[in-house]
Amino acid sequence: MPRTEKPSLIGISREDMAKALTEKGVPERQVKMRVSQLWHWLYVRGVSDFDQMSNVSKDMREMLKEHFTIARPEIVEEQVSGDGTRKWLLRFPPRGAGRPVEIETVYIPEEGRGTLCISSQVGCTLTCSFCHTGTQKLVRNLTAEEILSQLLLARDRLGDFPERDTPQGAIVPAEGRKITNIVMMGMGEPLYNFDHVKTALLIASDGDGLSLSKRRITLSTSGIVPEIYRTGEEIGVMLAISLHAVNDELRDMLVPINKKYPLKQLMEACRAYPGLSNARRITFEYVMLKDVNDSLEDAKELVKLLKGIPAKINLIPFNPWPGTNYQCSDWEQIEKFADFINQAGYASPIRTPRGRDILAACGQLKSESERMRKVDRLAFEAMMIANHGED
Repeated sequence: MPRTEKPSLIGISREDMAKALTEKGVPERQVKMRVSQLWHWLYVRGVSDFDQMSNVSKDMREMLKEHFTIARPEIVEEQVSGDGTRKWLLRFPPRGAGRPVEIETVYIPEEGRGTLCISSQVGCTLTCSFCHTGTQKLVRNLTAEEILSQLLLARDRLGDFPERDTPQGAIVPAEGRKITNIVMMGMGEPLYNFDHVKTALLIASDGDGLSLSKRRITLSTSGIVPEIYRTGEEIGVMLAISLHAVNDELRDMLVPINKKYPLKQLMEACRAYPGLSNARRITFEYVMLKDVNDSLEDAKELVKLLKGIPAKINLIPFNPWPGTNYQCSDWEQIEKFADFINQAGYASPIRTPRGRDILAACGQLKSESERMRKVDRLAFEAMMIANHGED
């Protein structure tokens, strides 16, 4: 007989947790209190072993161990670079008849904040021509538990939960945290996995648990218009758009989902996003591709396109990967582009937290054999991830 996976208590709502406990015989009058206890242990204390729940009776702990799991995913590899950037390759067990899957989670320490980049899918259905992940077919959506587990595991590894013997109530203050911001920018298109992403982000921003402000959570999408409206209404986090082109003809090629949801529809959804202001802007990601989208004409069109939307524009030097036909824009051209956008009144930081020495590799990696060194790749990813959400 196949081994059945125990259901996890991570990544489910309080209502579903209450239902699960009731089904296992927890008396109704106790359920609310038990859910509250479990929630505290899982999301404030960050325990991954029922035996650590010191104020839960032994019988109850045995019952929980028998029927449920709160285990973390397996760490296949952990890279740590000199500046504190970390990358974990995580393995999740098979679901049903599937096979184990692996995803990446990246942590970027910055001045005054730390940002965690979380994946929502294994592979991706989108085929954006400049994106390496887009060359990997979608294997499956991640569950809410698997999305949230990336945050829990990173907090474990960074020592970002209070010590086990910290008295209840004396919780580590939010400003002492290593992980202050999260971005849904890892593998996959989050809005093609809407329900699981929603559940995970609502738990991440729950004030009685992980307690991240919604203004410090950024969801990055390539522009799935109907779900952008739902994100604003049902999740309420910050929004980032993978834009990369200022007209439909080019965007159809770079970001093919544009054929389904062209720029006009996408911009309407952005303008309608709830709560926009100068303090709460939409971030537009724009990867700089040499002789493709980096002219001053493109910069002018970009300013025109975003007119009236409180926006920040992230210019991302292209990260060449083996087999790609694109090159990174020349550095001088990136600076000219940025200057034009800045003068038009938009913040347009260029993602260079790791300096020009890394950018020297940009545009030089033409042959399949010239693999980017791991540390350089990590630095390029850091450029994508840094500086999202509120400080």
